[in-house]
Amino acid sequence: MSKQRARSTASLAERPVTPERAAELAQAFKAIADPVRLRLFSLIASHPNGEVCVCDLTEAFDLTAPTISHHLKVLRNAGLIDSERRRTWVYYRALPDTLGQLSAALAPAVATAVS
Repeated sequence: MSKQRARSTASLAERPVTPERAAELAQAFKAIADPVRLRLFSLIASHPNGEVCVCDLTEAFDLTAPTISHHLKVLRNAGLIDSERRRTWVYYRALPDTLGQLSAALAPAVATAVS
């Protein structure tokens, strides 16, 4: 999801989504549809400090460092996480705005009262 564009927070059930918006949402949903990436995202988003070192993430999986890096790149490209290099290590943090947009897209349509 592009960080530069203003994003709609309308539910998919409220009005049809544009082709461009569908592509953005699909990229983010596809990124978290993988069990490893979903778990990585959860570990990052729920970390008490709001960010986590890649060295701590690799310990949580029985996967090679390049595989973890690939999954983190997919999450970053989808706009779900951001990263910052500090000397040897890279620190990751979740981007709550994107998660909020995904949640809003799946929200049921709000019923309007007819008077």
